[in-house]
Amino acid sequence: MREKVLLRVRAPLTTAAAMNKYLVEFLGTFFLFLVISLSTRVVGAPLLAPVAIGFALAVMVYAGGRISGGHYNPAVTLAAAIRGAMPYAQILPYWMAQVAGAVAAAFAAFALVGPEGITVLQLEPGKIFLAEIIFTTALAYVVLNVATGKKAEGNSYFGLAIGATVMVGALCVGPISGGAFNPAVAIAACVSGLFLWSQLWIYIVGCLAGGVIAALLFKAVSPEGE
Repeated sequence: MREKVLLRVRAPLTTAAAMNKYLVEFLGTFFLFLVISLSTRVVGAPLLAPVAIGFALAVMVYAGGRISGGHYNPAVTLAAAIRGAMPYAQILPYWMAQVAGAVAAAFAAFALVGPEGITVLQLEPGKIFLAEIIFTTALAYVVLNVATGKKAEGNSYFGLAIGATVMVGALCVGPISGGAFNPAVAIAACVSGLFLWSQLWIYIVGCLAGGVIAALLFKAVSPEGE
């Protein structure tokens, strides 16, 4: 059966194929953070920002899923590797492409609208960690189920499910943690001046831990990868 979603690649990739994956991850994460940065500052109705962000992720997942898997998130990449959907050797290049894309988007947003509307979020570290680990776990768990499960192969809803998870998370805990659920987004948010650099480690540890938990949960409930 033809796969349309996260690729379970076990054979060695050619250089061109690998570079295509990394480029797609760069582009997808770039667009994701650009929408995050702009929608939270220029959209008049605050509740519309999570909707824009969720749909931005969904369309980029649909666009790039057949090439790179459409992760756009180091935590999702880690979860996919632990689940067995991609080789561990690809984790670092994916992470580099994702972080580069998000940081490039931060500078693009500066070029478009400048620093107006940016306020450093003063958030409680414990609440940041709890919110980020819970909703990153939910996001990665959804990705693994709708985009790597054997019984979900060829479905047409995977992008909407993934985007909706981010939208729900942003609506629920955006004011509590900033709603990153993504280490690359957290890094770019620090570059933008939205998050405190001193709190970046909380996002990285919390999000990556969420990816690990999601992979373990998936393997526990779907031991055959179904």
